[in-house]
Amino acid sequence: MKIKLDRIISIATLVASLGAVVLVLKKPAPVAHPQSPAAIAANAQSFDQKMDQLDQAAQQAPPAAGGNYSVAPALDPQAVASSSPASSPVASGQPKAEVRLNSDEVGAALAQALGAAGAGELSGDSNAGGAAPAVKDQQVSFEGDVVHGQFLVEIAGKDVWVTVSGHLASKDGYATFEPTEFKVGDLNVPVSLVNPALQKKLAEQHDRLKLPEYVGDVKVQNGELVMQPK
Repeated sequence: MKIKLDRIISIATLVASLGAVVLVLKKPAPVAHPQSPAAIAANAQSFDQKMDQLDQAAQQAPPAAGGNYSVAPALDPQAVASSSPASSPVASGQPKAEVRLNSDEVGAALAQALGAAGAGELSGDSNAGGAAPAVKDQQVSFEGDVVHGQFLVEIAGKDVWVTVSGHLASKDGYATFEPTEFKVGDLNVPVSLVNPALQKKLAEQHDRLKLPEYVGDVKVQNGELVMQPK
């Protein structure tokens, strides 16, 4: 007795659907290692210190030369106080001042901002605008010029990991993001299907993407988040 072709197609479709569900619910490989509460506190403090240094560097820039004058790249507060036009990076041809943040520092700052749990995992609610699901956990890492973000959210009553990778930049004082990879669970989703909705959501949250007044440029470079003052 021959099995009808439509029956075979139905069985194959069912198997493929079940496989997709399994992949969606499967936990993917983590993009970063977990941090202990002590490490979160230390790395978050380092993040704050570097951002303060960046703010100081921006304040040292005089109105002349379009505000591009900056202090030594080390951003040492003593160097800021003792710097002079004769020894400035502009005069000597040195690069602009900048701070470099690793993924542990950025991850710790996010953990504290969203509310770190006692075990070092996030339990904060990022339900911005009333439509986004609560973020139960998050990870972030940098690789080359790409940022990887991984978020545990509840979808239809199920905990699902969403992983997104892409390029971070800035334009007109706002952060921008162009995805290069998107995954739900362990299932790859074509970026072309996701990007329009993602960019629409980012546009709706435009004010949340505004950079601090003292930040002129932001990018990921050599596995670190690099920020330059205005």
